[in-house]
Parts: sequence; structure tokens; C-alpha cells
Amino acid sequence: MQLINNVQAPYFIFDNLSGFNEIKHFVSTRHGGVSKGDYSSLNIGFGTDDDHALVLENRQILAKSVNISLDSFVILNQIHNTNVAVVTSSMRGNGVYSRDTALCGTDAMVTNQPDICIFVMSADCVPLLFFDPVNKVIGACHAGWRGTINKAPLATIKTMCQTFGSIPADIIAGIGPSIGPCCYNVGGEVIDSVLRTFGSTDSLIRFDNFDWQPYFDLWATNKYLLLEAGINDNHIELAGLCTQCHHNDFFSSRHGKGITGRFGAGIMLK
Repeated sequence: MQLINNVQAPYFIFDNLSGFNEIKHFVSTRHGGVSKGDYSSLNIGFGTDDDHALVLENRQILAKSVNISLDSFVILNQIHNTNVAVVTSSMRGNGVYSRDTALCGTDAMVTNQPDICIFVMSADCVPLLFFDPVNKVIGACHAGWRGTINKAPLATIKTMCQTFGSIPADIIAGIGPSIGPCCYNVGGEVIDSVLRTFGSTDSLIRFDNFDWQPYFDLWATNKYLLLEAGINDNHIELAGLCTQCHHNDFFSSRHGKGITGRFGAGIMLK
């Protein structure tokens, strides 16, 4: 990934997606906004206890920074499931100014419509971005441990293929910053779910040599899902940035003990 140290608000872009002129994409940080305290400073999540007016101002700052009209964004009320919304031009602006207008009951979006920025939010969960340069289709997915184990990224790719004729081998994918295998200590529920879904915990759950606690590798698991879907290994970029380790740059629910803001990842066809 590359850091774009914009004067309004810095953001990251994926190397593998940045070579395509047909799209704009970004992963925001927590810097450059107006929120205070636990939400300092570029919190873009209405689903927090932050002041609504400050969050909206942060969204305007981010939109200006990435040079995309805020009215072009489409935002979800994420609920940790595997549903995928097919976004149409009539949905532009949904969720931007109020949670009441956000797309409900889904954690992923796909579209082939230009000038729509599909946008997912995170504070430890995995944001994923997709682009099919052949059919000009984009996708965005939010995958926490439930979404990952229930294969939300796979559902996103499947929807791109079934709705718009994408072929997995053509798709370029970015796995964004999230809590890393260094920090994501989990309990028995997660371990049992990994075992039921994948048949093994090998390379997905590791036991620390010092505290003997289990750590779930969201990065490896999501990459495994993308490979399972048929995306080429050399088309997948992993940010490799742990949000808890880098809590000064990204919001982390684990670090903030549940009280924190949200950063986001977006992609748009020009």
C-alpha cells in the first residue's frame, strides 16, 4: 500500500489497484478530522457516540481529500452477515447524511455503475476492495470474524460473477488494514467455528509460544477465501497493517475496549 499524505486527510491506496485509471479507491486513516477524545480525529461512523455533526464534517473532509463527491457515496448499516447488495444509481447518497437511509441487512456491495463510491467501515474488521477490469465491476466487503468464517468475501465475488459476468481470475483484490494475527486473541466460539467451516485450524489459528493463547489470522483466512474463489495469488494485495498495533493511525475496537471511531475503504468507477 501507498500512503497519500493529502493536505486535508491522509489515506492509503493499494498498489495493485492504483494502476487502473478506470477507478478511484482509498483506505482512510484516523487523521485529519475534527472529532475529539476516543473518536479523534477522522471518525466517519454514525454508529458511535460521537457527535453527528462532527462525523458528517469528517465525511466531507474525507470526500474532499479523495476528490469524490460525498453525494456519490453509498454506505451500509453493517451487521456482520454475508448478504451482498447490488447497488444502482438510485442508491447514490444512501447512508451519507443519516443512518436511517443506509442500506440495511448487508455487509457488502457490488456495482457496475459509474460515479458511485461503495464504502465500508471498520475498526478492526477486514475491509476488502475488488475490481474486475474486464467487465468494469467493483465490490466492497466488510468481514469481521463472523463474516470471514461465513465467507462474506466469497459471497461478494460470487455476486460479481452471477450478476455482471465477472470471472474470478480477472478480479483484482485488496485486503485492507485490520486486527492482525499478532493481536487477535480469540475464544472457543471462534475456534469451533473455524473448525466447522474449514475442517482444520492449521495456519488460521495459531497458539502463541509465550502465553499459549489462540490467535485468529483474519488476513490468512480472507486470502484463503479469495484463492478458493479463483482469484489469482498475484492479484491479491494484503495491507499487512494491524489496527491494534497501529491504533494511532487506525481506529481499533480492541484497543479502545469497544469505544472508538471508524475508518473506511471505498472504491468507485469513474
